[in-house]
Amino acid sequence: MPVQPVHVTAGRAAIALVPLAAMTAAHIGPAVTWLPGLRRRLLPRLAGTGRADHVALTFDDGPDPASTPHFLDALDGLGVRATFFVLGESVVRHPPLTREIVERGHELAVHGWAHDRPWLPSPVRDAAELARTVRAVTDIAGSRPRWYRPPYGILTSGRWAAARRCGLTTVLWSAWGRDWTADATAASVRTTIESELRGGGTLLLHDSDRTSAAGCWHAALGALPEVVAACRGAGLSVGPLAEHGMGA
Repeated sequence: MPVQPVHVTAGRAAIALVPLAAMTAAHIGPAVTWLPGLRRRLLPRLAGTGRADHVALTFDDGPDPASTPHFLDALDGLGVRATFFVLGESVVRHPPLTREIVERGHELAVHGWAHDRPWLPSPVRDAAELARTVRAVTDIAGSRPRWYRPPYGILTSGRWAAARRCGLTTVLWSAWGRDWTADATAASVRTTIESELRGGGTLLLHDSDRTSAAGCWHAALGALPEVVAACRGAGLSVGPLAEHGMGA
């Protein structure tokens, strides 16, 4: 059997990689929507832009019995309701807390089954895990979720398609508090939010530190009263995505 020249072998290998590269680009391409400026300008619905006189308050990464109850108590004290983007694996681990979020007037949304990074295409797994999370939330809390936010805000074509098949609307955010870092404080969270948040915006905070720096949820909790007060002082109401005028 004749030996192929090296340049021929290399050329064939490069050609074979073209479909893989194209598939990977199609998979991860939508992740460019992570860029907040681009998202707000070109995809306002994905950025969570709603009623101009309203701010949507959202929390990611729960439910967590070590921290979520503190947020529920604080929100009760403030007279505010919010949307909690929950992880399926935490929902099934903490059913009573999941139900309590709804019983106390808040809205549940889907953050995925686990908080993983979707670098490699896995559309079958994405679809199965998202559907599994929707079923868990519906069965345990008694209400079907309407919204989806992928972990880290990294949206892929597979996860977008999976969300649509589950009847979920994908919503990222227009402002955040950078409350997941080890050096976050109530003051830093508040300052970061105030530089980005406007009427019609969706605010991202975290009610758990399971996927971030230990204890960082204290910063978000500490900032919450002044953030709500600042919104109200500007004539803005604060509430869940269900009241944000975005439809479903």
